[in-house]
Amino acid sequence: NIFSLPKFWQALGNTGWYIAGLLPLAVALPLAIAIFTADLPPRTRMVYRGIIFVPMIVAPVVAAAIWRWLLDPGHGMVNMMLRDFGLRPLRFLQDPNLALWTIVVLTGWKLIGFSTLILSAANANINPSLIEAARMDGASKWEIIRDIRLPLLSSTVLFLVMMTILLGAQWSFSYINVLTAGGPLGSSTNIYYVLWDFGFSSLSVGWSSAAAVILFLGFGTLAFVLFRLIDRVSFHDN
Repeated sequence: NIFSLPKFWQALGNTGWYIAGLLPLAVALPLAIAIFTADLPPRTRMVYRGIIFVPMIVAPVVAAAIWRWLLDPGHGMVNMMLRDFGLRPLRFLQDPNLALWTIVVLTGWKLIGFSTLILSAANANINPSLIEAARMDGASKWEIIRDIRLPLLSSTVLFLVMMTILLGAQWSFSYINVLTAGGPLGSSTNIYYVLWDFGFSSLSVGWSSAAAVILFLGFGTLAFVLFRLIDRVSFHDN
């Protein structure tokens, strides 16, 4: 019985933490970047968009290999910088208290460019006459963001929230597989990695199939609820 496996429940709990950690990185931060850089000169805006999108086009396995070197507790560049500031080195991938959040940050780092690009396109698609009318009425920049931009970006924001909830833990699979293999002590595993581990590592096909069914039913229900939510609360200017 898969429900009697502590490993399964640990992975399920970790999946929730992955989603919670990725939402600010994959939705909130890109939203702030897209809004507050919208008024930059076109050339500057294109340069920053190109730079922020670079992580998205790097193969996950290649990015994971680079980060394994950067985060090495003995000779990694990140820990060398910590030493320069008088801080002790951290075992980002070996400490059970840090491993999951390290994977979350690396996954979020890769997704920021994609989310920023989507939100920037949606922000640019807002009718400029609405913004100009608000400015002529004396609205401040924050009031324009609060009363015009955020409501009109609500459908895009909810779409990214849905994508992050349904696929966020899956996007972290490559980093888990290359950097931690679910450890240490199962602290960085999630339901996607456990499904793969049962099926291809321990060859427990029955448990893998059971995990897949639970995954399908659980996330299928979430998808249904999120689609209904998007239909109810999204705001459109037409």
